[in-house]
Amino acid sequence: MRIAGAQINLTVGALDANEALIADAMEWAEGKGADVLLLPELAVTGYPPEDLVLKFGFVEDNLDVVRRLAARSSRCTTILGYVDFGQGEQAGADDASLRNLHNAAAVIQGGEWKASYHKILLPNYGVFDEDRYFLPGDDPAFTWDTGGIRCGISICEDIWLPDGPPAQQAAAGAEILLNINGSPYHHGKARAREAMLAERARAAGVPVVYLNLVGGQDELVFDGCSVAIDSDGSVLHRSPQFAEDRFILEFADELKAGNVTELMGPEEEIYRAVELGLRDYTRKNGFSQVVIGLSGGIDSALTAVIAADALGPDGVWGIGMPTRFSSEHSKSDASDLAKQLGIRFDLIPIEGVFASYLDTLETLFGAEPFGVAEENLQARIRGALLMAVSNKFGPMVVATGNKSEMAAGYATIYGDMVGGYSVLKDIFKTTVYKVAAWRNAQGEVIPESTINKPPSAELRPDQKDTDSLPPYDVLDPILALYIEEDRSAEEIIAAGHGAETVRRIVRLVDRNEYKRRQSAPGVKITTKAFGRDRRMPITNHYR
Repeated sequence: MRIAGAQINLTVGALDANEALIADAMEWAEGKGADVLLLPELAVTGYPPEDLVLKFGFVEDNLDVVRRLAARSSRCTTILGYVDFGQGEQAGADDASLRNLHNAAAVIQGGEWKASYHKILLPNYGVFDEDRYFLPGDDPAFTWDTGGIRCGISICEDIWLPDGPPAQQAAAGAEILLNINGSPYHHGKARAREAMLAERARAAGVPVVYLNLVGGQDELVFDGCSVAIDSDGSVLHRSPQFAEDRFILEFADELKAGNVTELMGPEEEIYRAVELGLRDYTRKNGFSQVVIGLSGGIDSALTAVIAADALGPDGVWGIGMPTRFSSEHSKSDASDLAKQLGIRFDLIPIEGVFASYLDTLETLFGAEPFGVAEENLQARIRGALLMAVSNKFGPMVVATGNKSEMAAGYATIYGDMVGGYSVLKDIFKTTVYKVAAWRNAQGEVIPESTINKPPSAELRPDQKDTDSLPPYDVLDPILALYIEEDRSAEEIIAAGHGAETVRRIVRLVDRNEYKRRQSAPGVKITTKAFGRDRRMPITNHYR
């Protein structure tokens, strides 16, 4: 049996475009003499379709796509993801809204829709809400004969539990396990996923072919990295991370080795994830260019580099907006970065606008000392100007804040938080430096002075981030424990962190939820990102 896999980049709701991509993959697989073709989970609708599946017409339209694809199928059996209605009446608008739906895999071949498998295990944690939309299937031991080989067919989460459907399919006589996926990325997931799949293959005593989606969808990035695992747990094929791929595997009594792409290191992995996330968010939402405020700092510099790699130099517009507090080295660093990247760069001094604001507010502010209000005015002026450029010329504003700032509230709402997308939103400041160093090692683009100088918002004289926050190498481990591991303040203190610092940081995180709720979406790269992953109440008195 020849097994084909198409690790493709699909778009949620783009039924016609997705159909065309699937049809092209089917034609390719036929041309390669494949007996079976694997396509991603919910390939027809794109993943995750969220509340689109509550629209009866959307579900019907997705079924029409499957019918058309079935009609054009030939010798090769294609397994593709779609949304199916459950049992019972299917002719009313209430069907979808009553959760009478399944996350399904269609088996099409020879001009016919032969069978369907309904996903059994529905994830309802982290970024997943499948229990909101779908009912579990009732045939965990489902198998299908293809080319004389008995195949177990399952979907994503089904294979994560040791006694899930693939184990039951192997017990029922499946000679190979075929699993289609929309498995979102977080750093280190590829290695953990492969370790799990190796355990499943060894326990079942049969090979596993795991086909994953690739591409960006709002906050999520799907890393591809489809794999074939032999019955002894060894990796026989690995598709590249963050790139489309098509592959062919031979299976007779055993699975023959294919191409094994090396996994990326941690910094490259994070970089490629956010690069793909920005590229797809921009492209799939109809933008050809982004605009970024370039301050001369590390965050805006790394954001601009990622954008230039994702969209090309012509797709990035940098704007510097200095005030009386902007240092000469910051202005020159921003200009030097733009030259290195080959992007457009404009300098728009905002001192006059800032002074006008202060004059206007003088009767209200009176003799009150210069403080946070005056600092934040500068950020909000910059945000307003970036949005004006976006409105006038069309580029999407990209916010530049990192996870450390978002966590501690060290970001200005309606100011530097302005944007349609936030590239570094789930990257702690210490990781920002590591990723920037990795990117510079591939070809230096970020000025060394940007990397080496103490971080500063430059909103008052001689300001440093450490005036308001602990050093980032102290702050970030505390944030990781509190946010990503849900440790209490007492547990973090017991782990060796200073009690006063921990309690202060916990208070900052808790009281700034309202800011994060209004922030732009950004790529998830950790196990718990702000937004879909971490849904805390804004009004919340628990401490």
